Amino acid sequence: QVQLVESGGGLVQAGGSLRLSCAISGRAFSNYTTGWFRRAPGKEREFVAAVDWRGSNIKYGDFVKGRFTISRDNVKNMMYLQMNSLKPEDTAVYYCAQDWAAYHTATDLTSDFQYDYWGRGTQVTVSS
Repeated sequence: QVQLVESGGGLVQAGGSLRLSCAISGRAFSNYTTGWFRRAPGKEREFVAAVDWRGSNIKYGDFVKGRFTISRDNVKNMMYLQMNSLKPEDTAVYYCAQDWAAYHTATDLTSDFQYDYWGRGTQVTVSS
């Protein structure tokens, strides 16, 4: 079975940083399109960041550009989301997700319809 597990969330003050991690079992991150999404209280799920299966095409949501960085470590088989200059509006549950097919160029990296495997999420809370 393919399972994704997020970790690294917590409480941080505005302006601080957190590094989220996503571990996978069942298969690797390499060669699969993978992304991060978030859901804030009272809001719909929002695209945060994604990287295509080659690792060459990276997209970010408008509200996190310049502050967040997505990366994959093929040796450790981990995916990360480095979050800097955090704002209270970044408070949300963050999810990692993966496309079902390997070597598959995504139609839209920013759409949650692109992803088939999802973690259970990790809570990020940013205080003022």
